[in-house]
Amino acid sequence: MANNFDSNFTRKLAKVFLDKFESERVLSKNVNTQLLSGKFGSDTGDTVDFKRPTDYTSKRTSAGDISGGTRDSIITGKASGTVQDYFTVDVDFDEADEALKMDQLDSLLAPMATRIKTDLELDFGEFCLKNTALLSGAVGTGVTTWDHVAGAGAIMQASGVPMDQDWCYFANPFTQRSLASNQRSLGGETGSMSANQRAVITDNFAGMKVMTATTLPSYTTGVGADRAGTLSGTPTATYLAAKDTMTMSIAVTAFQANLVVAAGETITVTGRNRLNLSTRKPIVDETGAQILFSGTVTAAVTLNGSGAGTLVITGPGVYEAAGAFNTVDSALTSGDVVTLGGAASTLIQPNLFWHKQAFGIGSVPIKKLYSTDTIATTEDGLQFRVSKYANGDANKQIVRFDFRPAYAVLNPFFAGKSFGG
Repeated sequence: MANNFDSNFTRKLAKVFLDKFESERVLSKNVNTQLLSGKFGSDTGDTVDFKRPTDYTSKRTSAGDISGGTRDSIITGKASGTVQDYFTVDVDFDEADEALKMDQLDSLLAPMATRIKTDLELDFGEFCLKNTALLSGAVGTGVTTWDHVAGAGAIMQASGVPMDQDWCYFANPFTQRSLASNQRSLGGETGSMSANQRAVITDNFAGMKVMTATTLPSYTTGVGADRAGTLSGTPTATYLAAKDTMTMSIAVTAFQANLVVAAGETITVTGRNRLNLSTRKPIVDETGAQILFSGTVTAAVTLNGSGAGTLVITGPGVYEAAGAFNTVDSALTSGDVVTLGGAASTLIQPNLFWHKQAFGIGSVPIKKLYSTDTIATTEDGLQFRVSKYANGDANKQIVRFDFRPAYAVLNPFFAGKSFGG
């Protein structure tokens, strides 16, 4: 009887908790949630790999004779889903039992579900920020008009991101306020809507679903006014080197001495221009200017006393003669000017935009601690464990909720940071 009671108890808790968690998600709801689903098990370890699509170059001949040409090699990269730390909240059983008896589980569990949702969205948002390759606007400038939002859509379209129903734009609440005077779509009644539904400002503007998000990540730029330097060496620019991580290491110098470069900061390289990933042709804006190559710093680095060090950026500048995977119009070369976006010592919170296939999220199946545990699953496959157990030393019974996600960068060139200007 005790086991039946405990099982029923954890199932009731799981249902209430899951309903609240589901209704609160925004960022993690608008990415690929299927690719990682069911891929992790006891024998997979902390990483699962997926093949990236390959690409080819075509040949044009007058007579159709290609015998003198060079055939394309099949080069297949991989994307990796990586297990993250546990997210856990717990509560004394007496509180949960009393809430159940008084039909007040919602009021007890709502803040717990919100806590895990918020921590997950913040963590996942930071992961996404550090793995965006595209840039719209001037770093550090606020998004205040629909033209600024449209700039993100233009960058995605011009970059060759597939045009479908999977484009998303995430704005902070003050962006929404700035847009409100000429907002194209305002929600009506929201009482029974999920946070994801309430977040939608418009379902389609510049090809994107535009949403409000309160968990957008931020970073603080380093101290020191000198935020420009040069490449101190020519980086490896082959697709073979970048195909698995979609990152590039660049050695830099001539920056501010001991400058701290934060994860999430944007770099641009003067004279190297971004290509459309479908046509492999330069991207030209409405003024006739080409779009500079940009990348995002993936991990914080402190440069040495000469302002030198190595940065790892996501969104590699690939350039090979007649290459099928080129992302820039010419190779990054020693001496190129590298500029960090934004002012020094400034807190920067960009809006984010992406195609849903830029990132993936899943969950790792968590083994039951006890036979009475309940494993609950969201509509898109994320799994939670609900456990009730005793702490004999403390003379207490405890209920805990556990979730362990896995994140994947599927294509950093499908995602970017949005600013005004």
